[in-house]
Amino acid sequence: MDIDHWKNRLAELCEEHRVPGASLAVLVDGEIHECATGVLHVGTGVEATTDSLFQIGSITKLYTATLIMQLVAEGRLDLDAPVASVLPGFAVADPVATKTVTPRQLLSHTSGIDGDFFHDTGRGDDCLAVYVAACAALGQNHPPGVTMSYCNSGFSILGRIVEVLTDQVWDVALRERILTPLGVRSTMTLPEEALRFRAALGHLGEPGEDPVPAPVWNLARSAGPAGTITATAADVVRFARLHMDGGRAPDGTVILPAEQVAAMREPQVSPPFRRASHLDWGLGWILYDWPGRRVIGHDGATIGQKAVLRVVPEAGVAVALLANGGVANEVYSRLFSELLTECAGVAVPRFAPPAEPPVVDIAQYVGCYPREGFTVEVTERDGVLHLRGVNSGELAKVSTPLDMDLVPVGDGIFAARRNEHDPWAPVVFYDLPDGSPYLHFGFRAAPRVSPSP
Repeated sequence: MDIDHWKNRLAELCEEHRVPGASLAVLVDGEIHECATGVLHVGTGVEATTDSLFQIGSITKLYTATLIMQLVAEGRLDLDAPVASVLPGFAVADPVATKTVTPRQLLSHTSGIDGDFFHDTGRGDDCLAVYVAACAALGQNHPPGVTMSYCNSGFSILGRIVEVLTDQVWDVALRERILTPLGVRSTMTLPEEALRFRAALGHLGEPGEDPVPAPVWNLARSAGPAGTITATAADVVRFARLHMDGGRAPDGTVILPAEQVAAMREPQVSPPFRRASHLDWGLGWILYDWPGRRVIGHDGATIGQKAVLRVVPEAGVAVALLANGGVANEVYSRLFSELLTECAGVAVPRFAPPAEPPVVDIAQYVGCYPREGFTVEVTERDGVLHLRGVNSGELAKVSTPLDMDLVPVGDGIFAARRNEHDPWAPVVFYDLPDGSPYLHFGFRAAPRVSPSP
């Protein structure tokens, strides 16, 4: 592999899309190749290097899912038994969900529990126990099992299951059960650990504008199992190789039995936007049905940072991109399209509306669609649907309202983006089996609470 070529390409795309700094790692033909570009902080000008740490956000969920599957392999956890049977006293606001939600539903984002409950319970080792207790007031986006809605809260609950069954805090269990046996040394969960390394700061701003340093560095510790790992791109690829090598570390140590590795890649649910995004959900992994070969992976986003992992197991290829602001999704889409085509024969599809959008009855979609931490208002403006999304809670401090016009794509499917610099994203309107109208956006489901006039 000509890594210098890809370093130059990464630098070009980051400059074009105003990404301050990025790191790339590629596993191909059994070797890991690395490069980096830009700066870790536009205010300090500290250079981004291959040993720099970036926040990998929700790619963390793959690590937590691996811990859970270790416990399944050890016979200590049944994925289909109620969470309440493992966590005595577990409760959410809905009594049916309290009694019936399972670890499998948490792993596949089908529990219906409101997913963006970023409740800061402090820095103590009891943070997950306190967080789970606070979930007693947490509502449902939908009844358990009837649809899919991305759920950060569920992975904090899974992290607490890990703590109860291992008698270790999640951070320690992760280190002792995965990171140390895998031999990675630049993957960590706590900010005081990251201080020993070169660490990236996130940057915020509208697409097409110069991003500015974020006012805070990381998420609350209670979000750890859902998204607080900080790592180098190469370490993320080393974790991916674990799953490509049947759960074995480079020295042959079995970290996760091959049976559980395979189970994590089995489809559990097809999200409502599958027609637009060509993906299913496994146990932690996202399963991409792309032209060429089956691809698995996950994305991550924290406060101004973005991470992408794509793995092509049949080709022995894994690619991780970590970035700290700007329109990183465009860098990913263009760079990975070239990289995966060359290294794995896989084409990365792009979602976009047709040149001549179909004519649809848009009035039926007007309404308010709330969920935990985010409320969407869909209105009609001069014959065009408009989406306005507003964060509440902890994320409201570091976010601005989202305003986008919706362009028809097909039956119930629309395309949206903030401006011409941003990639298109699917917005799907659909009904649950009982006829309840729903909106699916950003992997999240939200019920309509006020109908169209």
